[in-house]
Amino acid sequence: MRTGSWQQEFGQPGAMGGPQGPRHRQQELPLRILVPTQFVGAIIGKEGLTIKNITKQTQSKVDIHRKENTGANEKSITIHSSKEGCSQACRMILEIMEKEANDTKIVEEVPLKILALNSFVGRLIGKEGRNLKKIEQDTGTKIIISSLQDLTIYNQERTITVRGGVEECCNAEVEIMKKLREAHENDVALLNQQTNMPGINMSTLGIFSGLSALPPASGLRGPLSASANYSPLLGPTSVLGSMYGVPSSGALSHQQTTAEQEVVYLFVPTPAVGALIGKKGQHIRELAHYAGASIKIAAPDNPDDPDRMVIITGPPEAQFKAQGRIYGKLKEENFFTAKEEAKLEAHIKVPFTAAGRVIGKGGKTVNELQNLTSAEVIVPRDQTADENDEVFVKIIGHFFASQSAQRKIREIVQQVKQQERKYQQMVPTPSEPSN
Repeated sequence: MRTGSWQQEFGQPGAMGGPQGPRHRQQELPLRILVPTQFVGAIIGKEGLTIKNITKQTQSKVDIHRKENTGANEKSITIHSSKEGCSQACRMILEIMEKEANDTKIVEEVPLKILALNSFVGRLIGKEGRNLKKIEQDTGTKIIISSLQDLTIYNQERTITVRGGVEECCNAEVEIMKKLREAHENDVALLNQQTNMPGINMSTLGIFSGLSALPPASGLRGPLSASANYSPLLGPTSVLGSMYGVPSSGALSHQQTTAEQEVVYLFVPTPAVGALIGKKGQHIRELAHYAGASIKIAAPDNPDDPDRMVIITGPPEAQFKAQGRIYGKLKEENFFTAKEEAKLEAHIKVPFTAAGRVIGKGGKTVNELQNLTSAEVIVPRDQTADENDEVFVKIIGHFFASQSAQRKIREIVQQVKQQERKYQQMVPTPSEPSN
């Protein structure tokens, strides 16, 4: 049940894939805004007539999370519709609030406050803040994004505050949501690629359930439960175990014990090592327990090395969990700024005979890998194979880019191994010489 939600009474099913609407609408990112609590009554209207009018005119489904966070100065509103419907509903709500502010003189200004998952915000800001600056210049607004420090496990969203007139704020909403939707669509596309990752049971991980249903039914500003439709894929700390509804198990599952053990060498900033280890090693023990992996932090070759190597050993599911939580911990501890994507370098070993296949003729395969996964993939050409006849492949990228590249490279290696086995089976063994 959605306590305090007006969605069921005032929703328009045609807008979100019900009997009157196309199913693909369910994948669209809803618009989430914050409004002052004192204006909620005006937005709903007498007997709900105002909000009914908004949903009817915009073909939207509108949730006003009225009873959540009792006593809070602001309430969240979730608008499900097409991008045009969301923008139109947003405009109507802003106009209602502006009129109410002018009539009551409670506040002088009512800015537009848009809520966005932290994982989208870096892409909204753009490199060196260029995207945000352009939106401000084009729309004549001032935009401020809340600090990472405000994020908690119960609040996975940051607040984008837009200051300006109603018209200016509405124009900014269009541009901001365009960037957020692009980020969402890219993550959905990447997810669709990764749900077929060999060796990873996504349903067991519980990580991707509910991606298209973001935000969850209770609203991201309310406490999360294991059943909430929240996907840590898009959260600010990636995969953080059972606190996000991901099953936590200290023992290796049957699948993990039977799956092939993989070794990944992940490089983290040297100053982050203390946070990863935790007090008396508590955090790294919990991480290994949660992921079902062996995790070791190698001693530095040089005290001045900017990065330290973390050696993770375990099957694909364990790699996914362990690496995801490490990325998340670094972001959580602010080792990456708000304007940065959390990118790390990972090394995996591949048989020398498979290295050429990873590169491909004229570098075609490695270029395709980079375009497909958004990770940088490097196969150093001057390597000497080790005692196991293996060489390193370097992968640099954010968590899901790195994971996708790792899985694709493992696929190539498996194909090479299968072809080698078939070849060996086809080549006849020399017959014993007769006396």
